[in-house]
Order: sequence, then C-alpha cells, then structure tokens
Amino acid sequence: MALAPALRIGPDRHGRVVAIDNGLVVATAPADAQHLACPDGEILAGAVCAHTHLYSGLAPYGMPPASPPPENFVQILERVWWKLDRALDADTLAASVRDYVAKALLAGTTTLIDHHESPNLIEGSQQIIADACEQLGIRALLCYGATERNFGADEARRGLEECRRIGASPLRRGLVGLHASFTVSDETIRAAGNLARELGTVMHVHVAEDAADLTDAQARGYAGPLERLEQLGALPPGSIIAHGVHLNEAQVRHCAEQGWWLIHNPRSNEGNRVGYAGQLRHSPRVALGCDGWDADMAVEQAALLRLSKQHGDADVATRLDRGHALVAERFGATADPLQPGALGDLVIRQDGDVRHVIVGGHIVVADGRLTGGDVDVIGADARREATRLWHRMAETE
Repeated sequence: MALAPALRIGPDRHGRVVAIDNGLVVATAPADAQHLACPDGEILAGAVCAHTHLYSGLAPYGMPPASPPPENFVQILERVWWKLDRALDADTLAASVRDYVAKALLAGTTTLIDHHESPNLIEGSQQIIADACEQLGIRALLCYGATERNFGADEARRGLEECRRIGASPLRRGLVGLHASFTVSDETIRAAGNLARELGTVMHVHVAEDAADLTDAQARGYAGPLERLEQLGALPPGSIIAHGVHLNEAQVRHCAEQGWWLIHNPRSNEGNRVGYAGQLRHSPRVALGCDGWDADMAVEQAALLRLSKQHGDADVATRLDRGHALVAERFGATADPLQPGALGDLVIRQDGDVRHVIVGGHIVVADGRLTGGDVDVIGADARREATRLWHRMAETE
C-alpha cells in the first residue's frame, strides 16, 4: 500500500480534531493535509480483534453441520474446524480472508490478530492472507499455527518456516504460532521459541481453552500447558495467549508478571461450552478476541458484558480498549489511541453507524463503502468458494 497522505479529520460533533501523518497521529497536521469533514460524526479509535481465525470466514455461508454431532470440545475440532482447515486451498482461503476483512472494516475493526492453519496449504498461505489484508487496507498481525496433528514433526517444521516468511510492512507484523500444547512435541515448542527470539517477535498460541489441554500437559509430566510452554522457552515477553479459560488465579497473575497478553473470546467459549474465563480478571493485560466469529467487536463486547454479569465478573469493559496497547507494542507506537505517536487507525461513526474508517492514515471505508474492493463482489466470490469448500470438506478425511 502506498504511503498515506497526511490527514486532518474533524472537527467532529464534540469538536475533536485528529491529525495523521506518516501513518501516525500527530499534534498538528501539515498545511497540505487532506481534510476529512465529519461535523455530525464522532471520531473514535478503531477496534482491535486480538485473536481470530481468518480461515473461518466462509463458515456463515452454509457450512454443513458435523455428523455425528460433537459431544465435547476436541470432537468439535476434529469434526468441524480440523476438517475445514485441511480442505482449504488457495482460492477458498483468499475468498475467506477477503470476506472476513471486508466485514471487519465495515464494522469499524481496524486490526486483526490472526492465527492460521491450513495443513494442505502451508507454504504460501501467509502471503495469500497478507495480500488480501493489504488490498483492503486492514492492519494485521499474522502467524501460522505450527502443529503435528496431521503429518507429524515435518508439518510443524514447515509451519514454523512459514512464520519466518511473513514480512513486515507499515500495516503488518509477523508472529510465531503454535496451534496448542496438546498438538505439538517438546522439540517443536523449543524450536518455536527459538524462532520467535531470532525474529524479534512473540508467540501466539492457544492455552487452556479446554480441560483436555491440561490433561495432555500433565500426562507429559508438566503442571499444565502454560508451564510446559514456559519451561521450554516458548513465551517471550509480549506473547499472546488465547483463551486461558482453565488457568487459575496464580497462573493468570504470573502471565501479567511475565508481560504476556491473555485474550478473552467470550462468544467462542460459550459456543464451544468450554467455560467462562473468569480468572482473567487477575491480569490487567487482557484484550478481546473473537476466535473466528465475525469481527464486529461491538457485538463481542456486548457478549462479554452479558456473560460477565451472569458470572459475577466485574471490570471487564476495558478489555476491548486494551487491544490498542497490545498492537502498539508490536508496532512501536504510543498505546493511547488518538494521542500523538499512536497508530493512525480510527473510525468515524454517525448515529451509531460506521461512516468512515482510516487505517494507518489511509481511508479504507468512505461513506460506508470499502475503497479497496466491492463488498458485493467479495460476498459473491465467498458464496461461490464456500460451496466448493463444503464439497472438499465432505471428501476430506
């Protein structure tokens, strides 16, 4: 994406003015800055989805139910998501990412932190994802989730090498991914940690999403999956730990002390019946993800507030905002959005609806329409590729 022009946005209905230059918020816009008026709108920070799976983007287009119906979390993985990811090819993946990103931007989400697997399309998968994100203009943190669950150690090695190939850009950073402790060997975990340190990045991994993850780690001689990852050197400061549903208070406090991020995914946890991540309240470093559900973070936030009330969990409302600090760490920016030095990612809402979206100083949604693509064309392609993906899934063992 070309260098963004300087922007002067506002004043909005509250009198707020935000200036962006070289992709960052600045105190004063240059004299030649483009002006984006919004007298009836409200300037807000763009939303961050701190954990998702872009490969799931076609699921809303008629994904067949699992047969027989899953009875537990591992069966949900085996009969649904692991069948889907094995069936992905280049065209279905590209269509999935474009559709997911388009909907995210139109909902006011400006950053996606993705965790990807496609065992029959490892090499090149991250470039497909990066290209779609670049075309539509969303900020993205990408990784391939290395695993041994299909083809053993060689599959994991190839997954880590795919992480190595993710290049940085003004709107993109690479992470190192592991699927989850229960699908990898000690050797793969060590290799992932070494690669993260070599690349100067962090780990992105599912931890304690379900009790099965704890049972597996304990059978291998560890206190739990978190301890296994730490003891094998796979969690540099700043690492991103998705779920943590079955972590206890001491473990959550330890995550905070080590500078690790925990990502709460309330809709997914509820849908998969793995429990409510109430212990996350013991860390201030908790951000909000959607784990492959649509990245309308206002909807995810509403689910979080609903579930937190049911479980007597207070002080969860800031989790959506904490995503800005997570992303700022990876881009070397100011954590406080809309302040000088922050990433130039913002949304202008009018009467509650998303009117304009700016990412890195680029206007990627103008008057409610994508500037980098046609949402109707993207949706038609998604429906067409979804039909093909369901046929491929039916043929996948």
